[in-house]
Amino acid sequence: MHHYKVNSDRELNLAKNIKNIAREVLQNESQAVLKLTEYLDESFEACVHAILAMKGRLVITGIGKSAIIANKIVATLNSTGTPALFMHAADAIHGDLGMIQKDDIVICISKSGNTPEIKVLVPLLKRRGSQLVALVSNTQSYLAKQADFILNATIGEEACPNNLAPTTSTTAHLALGDALAVCLLKMKDFTDRDFAELHPGGALGKQLYLKVNDLVDAKLLPIVKQDASLKEVIVEISGKRLGCTAVVDDQQNLLGIITDGDLRRMLEKGTSLSDVVAKNIMTKSPKTIEADEFAVKALHIMQEKSITQLVVLQEGKLKGFVHLHDLLKEGIV
Repeated sequence: MHHYKVNSDRELNLAKNIKNIAREVLQNESQAVLKLTEYLDESFEACVHAILAMKGRLVITGIGKSAIIANKIVATLNSTGTPALFMHAADAIHGDLGMIQKDDIVICISKSGNTPEIKVLVPLLKRRGSQLVALVSNTQSYLAKQADFILNATIGEEACPNNLAPTTSTTAHLALGDALAVCLLKMKDFTDRDFAELHPGGALGKQLYLKVNDLVDAKLLPIVKQDASLKEVIVEISGKRLGCTAVVDDQQNLLGIITDGDLRRMLEKGTSLSDVVAKNIMTKSPKTIEADEFAVKALHIMQEKSITQLVVLQEGKLKGFVHLHDLLKEGIV
C-alpha cells in the first residue's frame, strides 16, 4: 500500500474530500445519462430506421475526445451486427473523405457542433449525398442544423470543476451510442448465437459453437473387457490419465465405466481383491452424451448429476470421454 505525505492544510483538506469529489463526478455523469431518456424523440427513432434500411455503410467521425468515443461506438456496433467504420474528422478533410460513398450514413460526434473541422467537413459530406447524423450536446449548433437526424446528448455541465474537460459530455455520447447499437441489434433480432459468431474467442462464443467432439481425443480412450483383472483396470486408468475407463463386451458394446472413485470405494469396503474383475466394480448404465452435442450441455449434465466425466457416443458407438477438466481448460465453466 502506498503512503503519501501531506504537506499543507490545503492538501489535507483535498485528501479528505477525495471520496466526495469522486462521488460528485459519478452523480453528475449518471444524472446526465438518465436525463438523456427525455431527449429520445422521433429523430432518434427515424435514425434507427434509416440505418436499418441503408444500402451503404455506417461511418462515424469526430475529433479529439469525440474521435475516441467514435472508435468505441464503432467497435460496439461491429460486435453487435451493425458494420461500421471510423473516420477521423481531421483526416477526412485531408483525403480520407474518399471513403465516403453516396449511400453511406455518417454519424458526426461533437459536443459543441461548431468546431472548425466540423464546419469544413459537413458541406463536403452533404455534397457527396450522404445522410448526416449529428450526435451533439448543442442542438442549436451548425452541425445540428445541417443534419438529417439529431441524436440529442444535451448535458448541463461537465464534471470538470472548470466545465471545460470533456467528461460528462463524452459519457453521454458513449451512452447514447450504446442505446443506438442495442436498438439496432434488437430490431435485427440479433441473437446470442449471432454474437458468438462474431466473438469466437470469447467464453460465450465457445459455449455456442464448441462441440463435445472437439474435446474428445479418441487415441486416449481407456477401455477394458468385462472380465479384465483389477491390475489391468488400474493400469488402463493410470495409463490413459482420464481417471476412468470404459468397460465393454466382446462386441465392443458399452457395459459401464470404472472411475478411480469406484476403486477407492472398493478398497474402503475391504473387498477381497484376488477375484475382482471389471464387471464386479463397474457402474452400469453410465451417463452419456452424443459427440455432436454442444460442450455446454455436457457441463450442465455434469453439474446436475454431480459427476466429473461423461461417456461420449457417436451414433451410439463408444467414442471417448469428456472430462470437467476439458471444459475448464476451454473456459466453458
